[in-house]
Parts: sequence; C-alpha cells; structure tokens
Amino acid sequence: MSRRYPDRDPPFAAEHFVVIDLEATCDRQGWPRERMEIIEIGAVLLDADLTPVGEHQTFVRPREHPRLTPFCRDLTGIAQADVLAAPGYPEAIAGLLDAIPSGRPLFCSWGGFDARLFAREDARHALPGRLPPHWNLAGAFSGRLGLRRRFGVLGALERAGLSFEGRPHRGIDDARNIARLLPWCLGRAPFPPLPPRWVRRRQRREREAAKAARGRARRATEAADDPPPPSTT
Repeated sequence: MSRRYPDRDPPFAAEHFVVIDLEATCDRQGWPRERMEIIEIGAVLLDADLTPVGEHQTFVRPREHPRLTPFCRDLTGIAQADVLAAPGYPEAIAGLLDAIPSGRPLFCSWGGFDARLFAREDARHALPGRLPPHWNLAGAFSGRLGLRRRFGVLGALERAGLSFEGRPHRGIDDARNIARLLPWCLGRAPFPPLPPRWVRRRQRREREAAKAARGRARRATEAADDPPPPSTT
C-alpha cells in the first residue's frame, strides 16, 4: 500500500471485482445524507482478469420517503412506478449478496459514498453489514496518476481516453462505465496523453499563476522602495 496514496492498491488480491453504483433519493434543494435512501443498485461482476462475468440490477423501494421528487425522477430517469413495484432494501440487498460470486470478492465503487450509504441502510433496517471489503476506485485512479485531486467518473473516463456510455445517474450504467476504468485503477493500462482541452486549461492556469506571481513581486518591490515614514520623536 502506498502511504501517500492509500487507496491506490486493492486491499487484497481479489478473485472477483464487484463494481457497484447506487442511486438515492434526492432533491434540487439538497437532501441530508442521513435521509438518503437507495432507489437503485447497479452492479457489474468481473473476474481477476477483468473479464465481465455478470451484472445485477434492481430498483429499491424507499421506506421513509417513498415518493420521489420531480428532481430525482428527472436526474435518474427512475419513475415512481419503478420504485413502488420494487423490493424493499432487505430483499434488495439479499438479492445482491446472492449475485456476488464466492471466493474473495472485492466491493468497488467510485468514492466512499456508496459504502457509507449501504452502512446507513443496514443500520436503518437493523441488518448486519455483509458486503465484501470496499475499495475506493476514485482514490485508486488518482493514485495511479500521482495526484491527490479526485476525478468524477466523466473526468476519469476522459483522462483514460474513453467516453461515457448510457445514461449518467443510472446505477447500472454508471457501474458499467466505472468497471471500464478498472484497468487504469489497477495499473494495467497506460494513460494516454492529456486531452487537448486539458492542456489548454493547464497552460491557462500556469499563465494566471505567473501573472499573479509577477504582481506580488512588483508590489513587494514597490513597498521596499517606499521611504519609511518620518519619525515622530
């Protein structure tokens, strides 16, 4: 494990990678994290060679806030009828666990949000946490680049020379796209040159930084050249 980039390497040699993305209740004005409930589980299963071996998708009926906001429906494309006809969280998580291969599976997601949301749902329903250990792929991706900053999924795809396939903010489509980034997260694929617009953006930042440095240096010189105020004694 890298001490500087602790998420760069998986916590153990996994026999299967379980890439999961969740969708949750939300609203345009914001929604407290502790009130969020899962409304979709999307999972892509891959073996140690990163060959896809299966998928799992289910909508989930929220218990405390069963009616989706218009913002949530528009963002995710999930209809009210989808969640009303779906299983509750206990049945949904049981279905996911049944779909995960035996052996040494590793639960992977982009960032820590999904792992924390699972933990809150388990607590809400008084269920034991039974998911495999978690690996933060956003941290792994940045660690492979030697960066502290974290990319969103769209930015990471672009940095890897890929484009998003499907609909953003749908659990199964997001999971499929995150799974495509595993070769870079594991250090098995080389990163392409920076996209041209990223190069232009970096050059612009460098010009702005140089201009700001010159301004600071000029002000410091002017301050040094100013005569001291006359003594009042």
